[in-house]
Amino acid sequence: MAPEENAGTELLLQGFERRFLAVRTLRSFPWQTVRHPVCVKHPPSVKYAWFFLSELIKKHEAVHTEPLDKLYEVLAETLMAKESTQGHRSYLLSSGGSVTLSKSTAIISHGTTGLVTWDAALYLAEWAIENPAALINRTVLELGSGAGLTGLAICKMCRPRAYIFSDPHSRVLEQLRGNVLLNGLSLEADITGNLDSPRVTVAQLDWDVAMVHQLSAFQPDVVIAADVLYCPEAIVSLVGVLQRLAACREHKRAPEVYVAFTVRNPETCQLFTTELGRDGIRWEAEAHHDQKLFPYGEHLEMAMLNLTL
Repeated sequence: MAPEENAGTELLLQGFERRFLAVRTLRSFPWQTVRHPVCVKHPPSVKYAWFFLSELIKKHEAVHTEPLDKLYEVLAETLMAKESTQGHRSYLLSSGGSVTLSKSTAIISHGTTGLVTWDAALYLAEWAIENPAALINRTVLELGSGAGLTGLAICKMCRPRAYIFSDPHSRVLEQLRGNVLLNGLSLEADITGNLDSPRVTVAQLDWDVAMVHQLSAFQPDVVIAADVLYCPEAIVSLVGVLQRLAACREHKRAPEVYVAFTVRNPETCQLFTTELGRDGIRWEAEAHHDQKLFPYGEHLEMAMLNLTL
């Protein structure tokens, strides 16, 4: 095979692996890859694995190619497996490592959308990996961490001094703690943790009730959030907690703030910038980054604002 063909095949396989491990829609099936070591260790949902293997066998039959016996063996194993409300999604990193999340198979579970990973979280993680200088050796507070993808990628790739995952929902916090441990990181109370890793904390934080005395314990240098502009009430709450975070820094510089979101409704975006202006918070749009590491909707409009408190 010519060098350019090798390169093309490698890119195809990489794209396939990324989409399969992250449980995304697959447009094409390179026959060379069926099972990946990450998938064997942390399998996706049974339903997704069954769908994938069934489609792969159909593709073989459509081109009059006899499917490999291994495909039937794996399909049989999948059919015998018991479905769970939890499944794994894995995201390959440019370092060669990966981030794996144990996640709810339902879009909305236990009354919260925080148990799934939204596209803006992937976009924010890509930006962080491309701009590690903004986070290295700094204390990072993430608002509305959800399943934890962004923070786990930052902890593995950007070397923050400390990372604080936060969310208001106890069920999400439980899952977050599990995902932190699943990815080989230790929570702050674990004295056996890797000293080369950041100090990791999982905190319950309700934007509407958190007062300055609670927020002052965090003392973040950087605050990040992804896909949290889902309704007017959330926007007002977010701006309010950012104001209180700035106030609790006293004579220190206010934290840098980065908010990433999918532009679904221009009116929602306009409301956010209006609320920022009303509270005297300056903002500027971050340029779209070149890093396309994670699989998400190619036609979605992503945006990220850098706020000055």
